[in-house]
Amino acid sequence: MAKSHLFLAALALGAALSSPVQAQDETAATVVAKVNGVEITLGHMIAAREALPEQYKTLPNETLFKGILDQLIQQTALEQTVEGKLKLVDQLQLDNARRDYLSNVALTDVVTGAVTDAALQAAYDDRFKDYAPQKEYSAAHILVDTEEKANELKAQLDGGADFAELAKANSTDVGSGANGGELGWFGLGQMVKPFEDAVVAAEIGKVAGPIKSDFGWHLILVKESRIAEKPTLEAMREELASELQNRAIDAHIKAVTEAATVERLGDGLDPALLSDTALLDK
Repeated sequence: MAKSHLFLAALALGAALSSPVQAQDETAATVVAKVNGVEITLGHMIAAREALPEQYKTLPNETLFKGILDQLIQQTALEQTVEGKLKLVDQLQLDNARRDYLSNVALTDVVTGAVTDAALQAAYDDRFKDYAPQKEYSAAHILVDTEEKANELKAQLDGGADFAELAKANSTDVGSGANGGELGWFGLGQMVKPFEDAVVAAEIGKVAGPIKSDFGWHLILVKESRIAEKPTLEAMREELASELQNRAIDAHIKAVTEAATVERLGDGLDPALLSDTALLDK
């Protein structure tokens, strides 16, 4: 049974819980249960709660306490049944799980320290130090495979046909076609060059084309244009924070790895050995 299933089973057992004992001066070392002499502490329970999916954390503590305690008791009892019986693959998976967990612990402070108000402001200033107002366009298009088809549709548009309806019925760009050809707002550099050049040269409200690109033949309707405002720091906060964190993580990993004595003894091995699971039975 998977860990989540164990928790759900234990939670069901703990649904009808009597009134909790009044909290005292407990610590993480407070023993809450023993299984064949092996202690389970309040700290173990708190750590288990922190590892739960967010939807479980919203449950009342009175319910979680019994559910988590039952889970830890069950897991400890199960763990004891395999002591001395682990296969090589089991031990290797434990080694890797420990390595993975502790490497994340090692990066926690790095991530936390990377994102400060000063660092965010500096990253924002650097990103937009050469910012110049950019023009954006709101446009729709109809994409077809041949110039002949494009000209046929253009003639219909010149005769008063509805652009959105023709896009829905004919455009090979399924995403925009289903939405009447709408492409939304975009700036220069976001579209392929022939398309972008046609948009820049187009008269607002009039259909341009046919225009050929690597995707086919376009009929383009530019609806509006505007000067895009520089995004605020608040709007960029999440993106900049992610960049700062990734940069700090990469730098820290590089520094720690370079400072370590590393002997790459497996570089000459046959890469095919990686999929030889039979080695784990030897």
